[in-house]
Amino acid sequence: MTYYGHSTEVRRPMVAGQFYPSNPVDLAKQLAQYFKDAEKRQIDGSVRAIIAPHAGYIYSGQIAANAYKQIEGQNFDAVIVIAPFHGFFKGVSIYSGGAYQTPIGVVEIDRKLSDSMSNRLPDVYSSTVGHTGSGGQGEHSLEVHLPFLQTVLGKFKLVAMVMGDQEESTIRAAAEVLTAAIKGKNILLVASTDMSHYHEEKEARRLDRNFENSLKKYRSEEIIKCISGEKAEACGFGPVAAVIEATRRMGGQEVEIISYGTSGEASGDFSAVVGYLSAVITGPKTEPKKTALKGTPVVRQGDPFTPEEKTYLLDLARQTVTSGVGNKKFTSVPPPAPTQRLGEKRGAFVTLTKGGNLRGCIGFTQARLPLPETIQEMAFAAAFEDPRFPAVTAEELDQLGYEISVMSPLAIVDDIRSIRVGRHGLMIRLESHSGLLLPQVATENDWNRITFLEQTCLKAGLPKNSYKEKQARVYKFSVEIIK
Repeated sequence: MTYYGHSTEVRRPMVAGQFYPSNPVDLAKQLAQYFKDAEKRQIDGSVRAIIAPHAGYIYSGQIAANAYKQIEGQNFDAVIVIAPFHGFFKGVSIYSGGAYQTPIGVVEIDRKLSDSMSNRLPDVYSSTVGHTGSGGQGEHSLEVHLPFLQTVLGKFKLVAMVMGDQEESTIRAAAEVLTAAIKGKNILLVASTDMSHYHEEKEARRLDRNFENSLKKYRSEEIIKCISGEKAEACGFGPVAAVIEATRRMGGQEVEIISYGTSGEASGDFSAVVGYLSAVITGPKTEPKKTALKGTPVVRQGDPFTPEEKTYLLDLARQTVTSGVGNKKFTSVPPPAPTQRLGEKRGAFVTLTKGGNLRGCIGFTQARLPLPETIQEMAFAAAFEDPRFPAVTAEELDQLGYEISVMSPLAIVDDIRSIRVGRHGLMIRLESHSGLLLPQVATENDWNRITFLEQTCLKAGLPKNSYKEKQARVYKFSVEIIK
């Protein structure tokens, strides 16, 4: 697989078809149902970490989704998942490859962050140990979380950590590395664990209640003491303790239990069950900085882009495509922006044309990255990864036209009469299908509101009247076009 011109090792799904469906459509449908049945709670603060189970989805999928539901609408610079190894090796292994793959798609490893974490302490190191396994078998406790994250976050960068032993020294080392990693950054931590194993239901709930009580105390030493005193069981108590310690050091507020259940509820056998719990760790809400960079003009997000900003973004797209020709890796750090506003996270599409005809178009629909980084990724993807076209060649560079569509946040459409053709773009989601059309598409084709809705459904691979379905979600957005 190639990421921005360089080859990387991809960790293939190893428990698809066992712990969760291997068919991407079936998997998407199952996850969609879990999230539909999950409740979004009113949480004081923002979610900084998730504790969730890693069993087969039929046993613990809903319990995990109940926690992941709480991060809907949040954005993160990266996600760090730390999971236990159901065997033994010394220390903590941070995946040294380039990506993890699931049936839904590929999750890119945040190589820079992974490397910085691997170089901090000897017990936490870069490796494939605990990730790929032998004989085609790999650790499942990390893999099973990724489809939930892909569903609720879309595209994100990953640091994949597997804890080979859960000695207190290893837990402390992991906590120190995590603390340094999240300091000053908007990073989500995920700790993977199941609870008591193969006790009668009543005994399982007693043990799990002890673990839950230790969690609520929000101290890593309470977790370690609970397990070492044999008052509870949790195969991932080490990852949980490390995440608790790291978030507490960085101003975390509390652990909020979201959901609990046992395997008996799915199997009907209550004689020997496994316990599952999910929880979130909250922290203070982060507000965007409102101060401008020294020496730069003050502009607000709602204002049109200035000529200087437009030139900066177009030059960035053009430079990215030019440097990408011949599989050259473009820099991941864009040049300094002329205004503070350009550092805000925005969704955007980059469209390439040649002789007036479409030559590539790729975009982020949601605000995942600062706008310059979004433009870099989308320009590269439009030029070299749009499956409808071959990669752009050096001979074409002088013939390309560039158009950038910077998106407003998505807004749910409660009344289709609120849709303004020419002003709004549309996006529809139904089960595992989604499709999006930019506002200029309706204008160019002289569509009315109903035709625009129908064409958005067809773009999603749905019947044209699917926007009328009760479960369908239609969103509108506006764009500012730079070309």
